[in-house]
Amino acid sequence: MWSEEELKYFEQLILKRREEILRNLRHFEEHTLFSSVRDQTGDIADVPDQGTDTLEQEKTVQIATKEGRYLYHLNEALERIRNGTFGICRKCGGRISKERLEAVPHATLCIKCKMEEEEGSRRR
Repeated sequence: MWSEEELKYFEQLILKRREEILRNLRHFEEHTLFSSVRDQTGDIADVPDQGTDTLEQEKTVQIATKEGRYLYHLNEALERIRNGTFGICRKCGGRISKERLEAVPHATLCIKCKMEEEEGSRRR
């Protein structure tokens, strides 16, 4: 359904996004580690900032969790490239448009099926 050249293009796009996410996750890990070490020092000067630090850590964990889910979906897309199912809508079996895959390379539904799914979710 997709040419080798097109699959290579999407593979490179996905790998680039994976690298960005991994870089972000390393940053979050370093930030969280730094905050934890500072908190463990028992430095009294940090006590007024503990509430802010906790809030920042929670925010960081939420972002990292979201990034982790995105990473999982990108890895799944790479697997679909390898097994020949990439770019095929899992609902209707049609081809997912190149434009949609460029915007959402881990998409498993064509835009029509995705819109139908979202409309069904709203009606519930």
